[in-house]
Amino acid sequence: MMAAVQLLLLMVGCMAASARRPRDVPPCQVVQSQVFCSDLSLSAVPVPLPHGVQLLDLSRNRVQNLTRETLAFHTGLQHLDLHSNRIRFIQPGLFGTMSQLRVLDLSRNRLSVFAQSGQSVGALASVQSLDLSHNGLFTGMSDSFLADSPALQNLSLEGNSITRISRTTFSGSLALRRISLRDNVVLEIEDGAFDSLDQLTDLDLSRNSISCITDFNLYSLERLNLSRNSVERFHSAPAGVFRLLALDLSQNNMLYFPVLPENNVLEHLDVSHNRLQSVNASGSPDREPSRVFNRLRVLDLSFNRLRDLPQCFFYCMALLRVLNVSHNCVPAFSVSDPDVLARVRTVDLSFNALRSLAFGEDALQRLEDLFLQGNQLRTVDQNLFQRLSGLRYLQLDQNRLEVCATEQNRRTGPEPSGCVSLSSVRNLHFLYLSGNHLRTLPADAFSHTPLQLLDLSQNPGLDLHADSLRGLETSLVHLLLRENDLSSLSTDLSALRGLRHVDLSTNRLSRLPAWTRESGIESLNLQNNSLVTLEPSTMAALERSLKTLYVGSNPLRCCDSLGVVRLVRRAAVRVPDIEAVTCRHRDRPDPLSLRRVTEDMCRAPRLPGYLAAALLALLAAALALGLLVKCCRARRHKGSRSFSA
Repeated sequence: MMAAVQLLLLMVGCMAASARRPRDVPPCQVVQSQVFCSDLSLSAVPVPLPHGVQLLDLSRNRVQNLTRETLAFHTGLQHLDLHSNRIRFIQPGLFGTMSQLRVLDLSRNRLSVFAQSGQSVGALASVQSLDLSHNGLFTGMSDSFLADSPALQNLSLEGNSITRISRTTFSGSLALRRISLRDNVVLEIEDGAFDSLDQLTDLDLSRNSISCITDFNLYSLERLNLSRNSVERFHSAPAGVFRLLALDLSQNNMLYFPVLPENNVLEHLDVSHNRLQSVNASGSPDREPSRVFNRLRVLDLSFNRLRDLPQCFFYCMALLRVLNVSHNCVPAFSVSDPDVLARVRTVDLSFNALRSLAFGEDALQRLEDLFLQGNQLRTVDQNLFQRLSGLRYLQLDQNRLEVCATEQNRRTGPEPSGCVSLSSVRNLHFLYLSGNHLRTLPADAFSHTPLQLLDLSQNPGLDLHADSLRGLETSLVHLLLRENDLSSLSTDLSALRGLRHVDLSTNRLSRLPAWTRESGIESLNLQNNSLVTLEPSTMAALERSLKTLYVGSNPLRCCDSLGVVRLVRRAAVRVPDIEAVTCRHRDRPDPLSLRRVTEDMCRAPRLPGYLAAALLALLAAALALGLLVKCCRARRHKGSRSFSA
C-alpha cells in the first residue's frame, strides 16, 4: 500500500513538472542526428527538436521525472545520456518503446527513490550498455533495472551501497560481458551468483569488503579485480580450464600466495600491498600445491613482508617479463640457472634488505632494467653487471658501493672492499649512484660503457678524478652532481661534447672550471652554491647553446654578472628562478634583484666639469714642477765639475 502511494505521488509530481515548461530555454547544440543539451539547467528536453535524433545528451541538468513528455516523445534514440541529474522517477515501460536504444547512462541520479517503490523500469530490450553508478542503490534495488535486459553486455553499478550479490541479481541479464561493482560495500557473494553468465569476461569487485574467495570457478572470466578489499585467502576450484588472464589482489590482507588452478593462462598477477611473508600458498612447504605459470608476463609482489625468494619459485614462469619485489624484507637474491627468468626484462628489488646479490654467468641475459636502490649492498662480485649483456638501466641509489678502477689504472694492492666495476657494461645507458657515500671516482670509471645519464648526487665529499668521466665524451647527455659538497670541479665538462644537461646545485662551488672549447650544454643548474661571478669565458662558451639557467641562492656580485644580465635581456636564456636571483652592488647595502641590474650601474662614476678641469690643471702643474726640478739638478751638477792634471 505504501509503495503504491509513493508511486502515485511521484506520478503527480511528474505531471506537474511536465506542465511547467521554461519560457526561455537556451538552445541545444545540434550536429546532424546528435543533440547536446548538457549544462543548461533543463527539467525536460526543449522542443522542437529535429526528428530522427539518435543521440541525446541531457546530462548535468535538473531533470527529476523521466517520462515520454520529458523526452519529447523521441523514440528512435540509440544513445541517451542522463547522468548527473536529479532523477527519482522513471515512467514504467518508458524504454520499451525505444527499440533502437543501445546506450543508457543514468549515473549520478537519485534512483534509489524509484527503486524503493518496488516498481520495475520495464523492458530494456535492446540496451547493451547501462550505467547505474552513484545512485545510492542498496542490495536488491538493481533488480528494478536488470529484470528484463536480455541484450545487456556492459553494466556499471559503481559507487552504490550494495552489500550482497544474490543468485538472482543478474538472472534477467544473461548476456553480460562486463560488470563493475567497484566501490560498494559488498560483503557476501551468494554461491552461483555469476554461474549463469557464460559470456562474462570482466568483473570489477574492487573497493569492497570481501574477505574470502573459495572455490573460484568463473571459467570464462578473463579479468578479475579484487583490489582494496579485505581478502585473506584466494582459492580456485581444483579442476577446469580457466581463461583468466589478469588477477588483481592488491591491497588486501593476504598472508599466503593465492591458490590458482594448475591449468591456467594467467598473464598478469598483482598481489602487492598485502601481508605475504612467504611465496608459499599454504603456509606449509609439505602441503604446497603445484604452481605452473607458463603464460605469466607480469608478477607484482611489492609492498609485502617477504623474507625469502628462492630460485625454484620461478621455475614455471618461462615467459615472465616484469618482476616487482620492491619494498619487502628480502636479504638475498640469486639466479644461477640460465633457464630461470630467461626472458625477464625488468627486475625491481628496490627497498629491501639486500646484502647479497649474485647472477650466474649466462643468467638474465635479456634483463634491461634493474632497480636496486634503497638496499644495504656493500660487497658484490666486481664483475656482476658486466655479465648482464642487455642491461640498459641500473638504479643503485642509497647503497654503500664503491666504484672499482679499471685494470690499466689499478694501483698495486687489492681493490677496496665492496667496489663494483662499471666499465665495459656495453649496453648500459642510465646509471644512478646517488646516496652511496662514494669517496672517490677513479679515472676511466665508466670507460666503454655508453652512458647517457649519470647521477652521482648526494655523495658528500666525493673526490672526482680529472679523468673520471673519460670515455663518455660522445655518449653522456645528463650529468647530476648535486648535493656533493664540492668546492671545486677538476673535470673539464667542455670535453663532454654530447653533454646537454648538468646539475651542480647545492654544492660549495666558488667558480666554474674553465671551458676549453665551445659547449653544447642546454640546461645548467647552479643553484645554492658560493658563486660570486660567472666568468666571461664561461658565458662565452655557453652562449650559443644554453637555453635554461638556474642560478639562485648564490652570493653574486652584480657588476661581475653582466654576462648573465645580457643573456636574460636578449631572452637568449630562460632563468626560471630569476625572481629569486639577487646580487651585491658596491653602492647598495641590500641585495639587488638581478633583473634590475643595468650596465650603466656598473660604469665608473663621472666627475663634474669643474673638478675635471681642476684635476687637469693640477696634473699640468705637477708635470711642470717636475721638469723644473730636473733642470735645476742638471745645472748644479754641471757647475760643480773639477779637473786634475
